[in-house]
Amino acid sequence: MAQAVTGRAGITAGIREIGVHIPERVVTNQDLEQTLDTSDQWIQDNIGVRTRRYAEPDDWTSDLGARALLDACARAGVAPDSVDLVICGTYTPDRMLPSTAVTVMEKAGISGTPGFDVNSGGCPGSVFALEIGANFITSGAYRRVAVVLGDVSTKIFDPQDRTVAVIFGDAAACYLLEPVVSGLPGLLPARLGSEPSGQSVGYVTREPRYDEEGERRQSGFGDNFTVMVGRGIRDFVLGTVPGLIEKTVTDAGLGLDDIDFFALHQANRHMVHTILDTLGQPRDKTLTNIQRIGNTSGASVPLVLRDALDGGRIGRGDQVVLAAFGAGLNYGALVTRWCGPEDFA
Repeated sequence: MAQAVTGRAGITAGIREIGVHIPERVVTNQDLEQTLDTSDQWIQDNIGVRTRRYAEPDDWTSDLGARALLDACARAGVAPDSVDLVICGTYTPDRMLPSTAVTVMEKAGISGTPGFDVNSGGCPGSVFALEIGANFITSGAYRRVAVVLGDVSTKIFDPQDRTVAVIFGDAAACYLLEPVVSGLPGLLPARLGSEPSGQSVGYVTREPRYDEEGERRQSGFGDNFTVMVGRGIRDFVLGTVPGLIEKTVTDAGLGLDDIDFFALHQANRHMVHTILDTLGQPRDKTLTNIQRIGNTSGASVPLVLRDALDGGRIGRGDQVVLAAFGAGLNYGALVTRWCGPEDFA
């Protein structure tokens, strides 16, 4: 197997813990049938979603993100103020300024720690922001980095736009990164890519929208609304992501059969299964949660990992692929040897 890239101090990064926060409010397909021209059967047949979670009206990305960060620290048994750096991956920042990472830190009771945001197109943040956080660990500059992925996607779409309303839910997750014991592998370098010609299939527009009475509709972000062309994203993903995963696994000195678990972005339940089928890998090497919580954007990959850990699907020494894709069109994948508590310095 290829060795994880180490920094000038010979340091390798690993995922010590994953914290999560999933809102309590459940919105069913039957609920959406009351306001949209859609049906429970159509949504399940085409997207694979039965229920999704909505944040409370007064909860924003920083609220969900702070709870996920605190959960990660509690699981690891460390104090929040021991975190040396906070990175927040989001496309739904609380405000244009300051960064949502700073607000997350305030709500988590952290002061004096640097923090900044990463906008890599929402969903791909689970790999892009993770790669950035890992590089800060391997540089030797920081020894505990919190990478928070959070979005309140349901606040930024037109409630009458069924294309997005049937898919998205709100949630946050947090990777807690630390150096692993010298000589042990952890996170391998990611393969990242962008296809700018596809940026029109997923974006946030600033064009105002009006209802049938001519009244101006507003999202939680004013005139900002998410726009998505599902077929365009699907065609790109199925034509690009399987090959990306194969190359990433080869970079790691492994074959696909050596991978114990695939944590894939939950854009569409059927798409996740098709990617595994295309790779010639059994579907029981992954799991899906989109049917319960919807597409949670950048949080979806770490939420899948959390489910896999809680269900005993991942253990120390397992080889795990993380892959995500979304607006940009941005896409990325990496391989990690899963670490246990005893693997951290």
